[in-house]
Amino acid sequence: QVQLVESGGGLVQAGGSLRLSCAASGRTLINYARAWFRQAPGKEREFVATFTTTGYITYYADSVKGRFTISRDNAKNTVFLQMNRLKPEDTAVYYCAARRTTGVVTSTREYDYWGQGTQVTVSS
Repeated sequence: QVQLVESGGGLVQAGGSLRLSCAASGRTLINYARAWFRQAPGKEREFVATFTTTGYITYYADSVKGRFTISRDNAKNTVFLQMNRLKPEDTAVYYCAARRTTGVVTSTREYDYWGQGTQVTVSS
């Protein structure tokens, strides 16, 4: 089994920064596409960012483009999400996800593995 565990969430003031981490265990995910999703109260889970290892492609939702950066550390089998200039509308539970194929995919139903989520709260 593949296990994903997110960390790094917390409370931050608008304009601040947070760095989320997603550690994987059980299997190396070097050739897996990795992604971040988020879900705010009363809303459906939405795509945030993805990184495709094979093609070295990164893709971001328009709402976070220019502010968030997804990256990886293959040695530690970990993916990161650097979040800068945070806004109150970024408040949500952030989930790490992975799928065992390449290509940019933004639909939740296409991902095979999920973490439990980490809460990010941005105050005004």
